[in-house]
Amino acid sequence: MNDTATPHRIDLAIIGGGAAGALTALHLLRHARTPLQVQLFEPASTLAEGIAYATPAPQHLLNVPAGRMSALPDQPTDFTGYLRQVDAFPQDDDATLAGRFVPRRHYAAYLRQRLAEAEQASSAQLQVVAQAVLSLRHQDDMARLQLADGSAVDARQVVLACGNSVRPIPLAGADALPHESIAEAWDYDGVRLLAGDQAIGIIGSGLSMVDSVVALFAAGQTGVLHVFSRHALMPLPHAHGAPATYDPQPLLAMGLRARLHTLRRHAREAAAQGIPWQSVMERIRPLGKALWQTLDEADQRRFLRHVVRHWDVHRHRIAEEVHVQLRDALADGRLQLHRVRLQGVVETEAGLRLAALSHGAAVQWDLGALVNATGVETRAQGLRNPLLRQLLAEGIARPGPHGLGLDSEAAGDRLIDADGTAHGAIGVLGSLPIGTLWESLAVPELRQQAEDAARHAVRELEAAMP
Repeated sequence: MNDTATPHRIDLAIIGGGAAGALTALHLLRHARTPLQVQLFEPASTLAEGIAYATPAPQHLLNVPAGRMSALPDQPTDFTGYLRQVDAFPQDDDATLAGRFVPRRHYAAYLRQRLAEAEQASSAQLQVVAQAVLSLRHQDDMARLQLADGSAVDARQVVLACGNSVRPIPLAGADALPHESIAEAWDYDGVRLLAGDQAIGIIGSGLSMVDSVVALFAAGQTGVLHVFSRHALMPLPHAHGAPATYDPQPLLAMGLRARLHTLRRHAREAAAQGIPWQSVMERIRPLGKALWQTLDEADQRRFLRHVVRHWDVHRHRIAEEVHVQLRDALADGRLQLHRVRLQGVVETEAGLRLAALSHGAAVQWDLGALVNATGVETRAQGLRNPLLRQLLAEGIARPGPHGLGLDSEAAGDRLIDADGTAHGAIGVLGSLPIGTLWESLAVPELRQQAEDAARHAVRELEAAMP
């Protein structure tokens, strides 16, 4: 197909074939009652992986217990049922399996299997197109998608499930470093190949750092791992214990300061009863979107400026066994955590020299390599996907609240343009509506977004049929 050919027409285009796109396709296939024509655009060779689930490493675990990872909100045991089906953990009883943090590689395989099963049973037809979408523009009542090979597709409905991109490393001089001395945390093979007896610097102390540390140790790293961050806060562990029983609903009527005070009080009261503070945080998980949207703009800014890093380490936790590994490495000096403001990095004869300020004093470290573990890029201005940049440049989309992601309706799933008008035919999910939803990245939230987007598309498409 070329530029002069008549574009192929379809009912729904899903742009992105990571977990978000695969979940959307799965729910579309489940809910369709007519022969809708659906195409999923993903240049990668394997579906359902994206950044998060592309790792083959067994030490890279899900950060949510298996019992809460079902792709189907109405079938909460579906993922553990799949693990039983493939005989992944035959030694576990049902309760143990539901509480297990399993290797992330299992989740991508699970989504692919459920997607294949849904294809066989659905009235809709799904085609995977191994092309990137470079632009999207309105053409009559259709959205015209321009693909990387020069061809075009017209779609009646579109779902943007473009996935996550890594933040650029916030370090002067990093762009000039030799390719072999720096790796992105999500370049799993690249990180593993850095392992050796040299000291390695890791920029960022969040979940991406955790992945890098466990991968490097598994690959035989013997040199010290130096973790650099402005706050020097690492993710905290999950915990087993009785559930907290307080009512979280009153939090919605409080301002930020009162909410934090109240949560701390609930944590103290829980501790007095032998209940871990993690259970207190779990009580608010179903209210993630509401907690964000009931804060006024000033409190949202205060949260982003002063609270977010502390919130993240308490809210987005890691498996206990992984936390123990980090704790032990800190105790014996193999892992060192530094609270610094980075200044720059230069290449030396021996490797790299990183300069920073620590408590106002100039310090430096000699390193063999660097890992960029700064996490997901959420700033609209920092998005590097060509399609998203085109949507913003042409006013088809606008930055979300506080410049985070793309703006969307309060429900989170309809794109809003530069004039403030919602696109009924363009849905967004995953990290893109983070400014509107805040809690928008983990599977328990993502699967609901995907089902809502699929239901909307099916409803609109089938209602328009003669």
